[in-house]
Amino acid sequence: MGDMDIERAGQDVGVDLAAVAGLLADGTRAAFCLALLDGRAWTASELARHAGIAPSTATSHLNRLVGGGLLVEERHGRHRYLRLADRRVIELIESLAELAPRNAPRPRSLSASGRQQALARAWLCYDHLAGSVALAITDAMVGRELLAWGTEPSLTDRGTAWLAETGITVPNGSRRPLVRACLDWTERRPHLAGAVGAALSGHALTAGWVTRIGTTRALAVTAAGRRAFQDHLGLSPADL
Repeated sequence: MGDMDIERAGQDVGVDLAAVAGLLADGTRAAFCLALLDGRAWTASELARHAGIAPSTATSHLNRLVGGGLLVEERHGRHRYLRLADRRVIELIESLAELAPRNAPRPRSLSASGRQQALARAWLCYDHLAGSVALAITDAMVGRELLAWGTEPSLTDRGTAWLAETGITVPNGSRRPLVRACLDWTERRPHLAGAVGAALSGHALTAGWVTRIGTTRALAVTAAGRRAFQDHLGLSPADL
């Protein structure tokens, strides 16, 4: 099949895949989407500073992402807040990130190096925990038979009871899978995602087991968190 035949085939089924790919083919727009994986809504100014570009340039890129359905915006007074449109977009960005080559930036300062190391330990991957801490939690849950971690990960009956005992509530009626394996960009191994991963992360933040580091998506495990993870999963301070 030649190039013209391939292009015609795409037109015949009415799917313009290239339009979506084009939105993410630009490094600035891709950086915006990766930043928004922290689950928060960002202002246009914050995203411009994050990418190191002029606000007017950021606005042009953001308008394309909103127009293409990857982002949605909300206006509060003079501020324009943007976030990823829905679960499908989140999973698309996560899947592409899994395939993307890793080019870890060299830290420009001691503080930047500290932030990079903190991000490798624990961070928010949209609505669930990522980093070495998340892998330790996942491994402990598998070791205690709370999770069945095969080709189709699932929550075991023991895992369901453990969530109830720990006070972690998974919302009913969600269409998303209970358990999903998400490849950790920093560690290159899968960690716990899905509804259970989101519920665990939300509980950890609410209970003060983990806390955000500044305005980044990096997280720190608190003293209360170290005790809780040891009590509930047998994790040692070295694991965290």
